[in-house]
Amino acid sequence: MTCRTSSGSGDAVALAEGNLEADGFELVRELVPVRQILGGLEDLEALISPGSAGTRRGVAGVPCVRRWLESGTLLRGLPQAGGSGWFPVRALLFDKSPTANWGVPWHQDLAIAVAGTREVPGFGPWSVKEGVVHVHPPVRVLERMATVRVSLDDCGPDNGALRVLPGTHLLGKLSATGIARWKSEVAPVTCSAGRGDAVLMKPLLLHASSPAVVPLRRRVLHVEFACEPLPHGLIWASLTP
Repeated sequence: MTCRTSSGSGDAVALAEGNLEADGFELVRELVPVRQILGGLEDLEALISPGSAGTRRGVAGVPCVRRWLESGTLLRGLPQAGGSGWFPVRALLFDKSPTANWGVPWHQDLAIAVAGTREVPGFGPWSVKEGVVHVHPPVRVLERMATVRVSLDDCGPDNGALRVLPGTHLLGKLSATGIARWKSEVAPVTCSAGRGDAVLMKPLLLHASSPAVVPLRRRVLHVEFACEPLPHGLIWASLTP
């Protein structure tokens, strides 16, 4: 089974919105022009240490990423949002390669990056990743977020494409038992993507990635968006370099 797809054109936005809300994901073709990705790869590559699986440091400050954020390029497939509209709150760069051929088991994205710790009901546990404070927020916060994953290389089933379980974003936070149940009951979808394509997804969607059978480069720009402030004085982490 493969993702239903749309294009980044204005005519396709409604289709992308519907699938994102109903299924928890949508594959948008050519969200970022290939020429722009090729022009920015050298700067992005400079962030990745040899043999590492990627980085969360300074990604949003890379010139091409900053342009895509400021121009709204990465927002073209997302639905209209209330509150403050969509704004970026975390950017990561993943790199699956012959020297870092990793796999990720089925999971939900439960942590957000914040500017500092503060005792707030419903938030926790807390952690620090590469110097940035992270916390697990209540389900409502995650339900009001969306992630845009831009493929910087062609990526198919043989080199570790993203796999998702449609509809599982509607189930709230799942325990290990719940994850085991749903991965046995829902048929997985493999999101094969070309360079410049983007997978839009909800953080609570169960997703995974297998080690590559053909270990070519599989670089992905992962940007998380929110559409409203955090409660009780908590502040989203800054995306400055």
